[in-house]
Amino acid sequence: MSGGDQQVSPDAFLAMGREVIASQPFSVLIGAELHALSRGYIELQVPIFDKLKQQDGFAHGGVVSYLADNALTFAGGTAMAVPVVLSEFKINYVRPAIGERLIARARAVHFGSSQAVCTCEVFAVQDGEEKLCALAQGTIARLPDPSQKST
Repeated sequence: MSGGDQQVSPDAFLAMGREVIASQPFSVLIGAELHALSRGYIELQVPIFDKLKQQDGFAHGGVVSYLADNALTFAGGTAMAVPVVLSEFKINYVRPAIGERLIARARAVHFGSSQAVCTCEVFAVQDGEEKLCALAQGTIARLPDPSQKST
């Protein structure tokens, strides 16, 4: 998501975010759903089905990590309003992700012209109750302008 988004209606902004998710083959493969998007904030969800579980029946850590990765990047990218990439993140798994659905909520905590620091909470939903299963923090970096050649 890039410049000019401040003038876009909330519904149009969400629709643009959904187009980005739809253009990511892995996101489509696991059924990712964008539920909320505003400048510096996102809610991304994934239904938990058998192929996304590990041997003990929990959602695989890679799926939880995917949610944190994508949510952090969206939060930073929408806050900075420029093309971005996740440059690093840390995740703490605090409880097994057991349930029917995972919800990631991320927000930009601080951002400037070249990077953003974002936080994310990932919840597992079982019988309508959300339980925190992971916390993540990451740094989102502005992509270089393609017209600027590096040496």
